[in-house]
Amino acid sequence: MAGERILLVEDNSQNRRLAQFLLTAQGYVVYEATTGPEALELARAHLPDLILMDLRLPGLDGYAVTRALKDDERTKQIPVIALTAFAMEGDREKALEAGCDDYITKPIDTRSFPAAVHRFLRRRRAERVEPGDGNSHEDLSGGR
Repeated sequence: MAGERILLVEDNSQNRRLAQFLLTAQGYVVYEATTGPEALELARAHLPDLILMDLRLPGLDGYAVTRALKDDERTKQIPVIALTAFAMEGDREKALEAGCDDYITKPIDTRSFPAAVHRFLRRRRAERVEPGDGNSHEDLSGGR
């Protein structure tokens, strides 16, 4: 839905520009962070509808940032989607254990990425209307 706010946490400028372009082309308002502390600050200031979290950040990594967001009363309900090149067995589970709500692998598939973000936000809107058990995780990786 146009106007929904997304916090994009990505330290790689090329990946950040691509994701930002794809998201703004869909009408989303995108806030960008390149470090963990910046992500925490922006999340608390803007309370976005969704956070796309790179897990491999310098210093405070995405796992630690996600844990901090989920421990904070102001931000714990914001869905966090891991956006990462970590695609080995067990990486998805590690992201979910840290508090991520789902997982998208990089490199970003330019065809499936916007649709995956849209599906996740649509599902979250529906959950606000009819709360579910919160245990289902849609595969947003586009089959990658």
